[in-house]
Amino acid sequence: VIYFPANIAALAIIFGTQTVSLFGVNANENKLMIVGIAVGIATFVTLMNFLGAKAAGGIQMVSTICKLLPLALIIIFGLLHKGDVPFQLFPIEAGANKPFISALGSGLLATMFAYDGWIHVGNIAGEMKNPKKDLPKAIVSGLSIVMVVYLLINIAFLMVMSATALAGTDTPASEVATIIFGTMGGKLVSIGILISVFGTINGYIMTGMRIPYAMAIENKLPFSKWFATLSNKSIPYNSGVFILLISVIMMLVGGFNTLTDMLVFVIWIFYTMTFLAVFILRKREPKLLRPYKVPLYPFIPTIALVGGLFIVFNTLFTQPLLALCGIGLTALGLPVYFIMRDKHINIQKEKR
Repeated sequence: VIYFPANIAALAIIFGTQTVSLFGVNANENKLMIVGIAVGIATFVTLMNFLGAKAAGGIQMVSTICKLLPLALIIIFGLLHKGDVPFQLFPIEAGANKPFISALGSGLLATMFAYDGWIHVGNIAGEMKNPKKDLPKAIVSGLSIVMVVYLLINIAFLMVMSATALAGTDTPASEVATIIFGTMGGKLVSIGILISVFGTINGYIMTGMRIPYAMAIENKLPFSKWFATLSNKSIPYNSGVFILLISVIMMLVGGFNTLTDMLVFVIWIFYTMTFLAVFILRKREPKLLRPYKVPLYPFIPTIALVGGLFIVFNTLFTQPLLALCGIGLTALGLPVYFIMRDKHINIQKEKR
């Protein structure tokens, strides 16, 4: 319930930042304008989703096609670009007041946001003909493609701009596109990026509004009847309004980096517990039927667990305020969980 609004808020802020940059407005001096655009685009996309799943699906299809074009153009022409900037990966600068390991952990928070979303493939496992084979393939192939694309586009960025220059801008793709294609070409690529972000916002809203609805159907939320209400087009519009309101609040209180770092930190706490659960369940229930088994056990789960623990504990030590805020927001759900659990137990007792 918090994870999706945080993603929507962060992406909407990026949309606002990209929009003001497109029109030559200084993003650092117009934060209020960016937030206004962010609220507007999130509201617009939510209303579009209220028109029905077909409309939302159409938006997703068009934006998916459009998002590939600017990425492909930047990668191809960026790699071929011959400028005065030497391509350089080393030495790696950790910053004036941070050891290298701490800086690496902080950088991972930002990087992991780009890869997040892979777990949502599991939501459609029930619609797959052969999830035992298709689900692992979808996750591995999807992440592999994303890794290759992000690696290539970052190499392209570094062929055009120095690492220092890239670190100092909120709109690296637009600035790289402007250097490669000129002002007009850069603006066209920027529009493509806006369409890409628009589509991603749509995807999170389309999926996110169904989370409170699904929980409400199982009576896991207060006011479940309200959250479970559907429109005449079978859209959970009350859940959509709730997700939008939480998203807007997050836009008002946090910037892009704060929101993404916080949500990645929180979600990686749960990912890490999942990695640990693989070991526990293998030992506790060795004969349990497992349609899918982690290959190369215990090596792959061990690598995942160590990586997860590093991200979580590094954030706790290097960004304690952000970590505590993330844990605090997550902990707000505990009273709701216990209240609804006890209510469910009492209902079951009454039925007996």
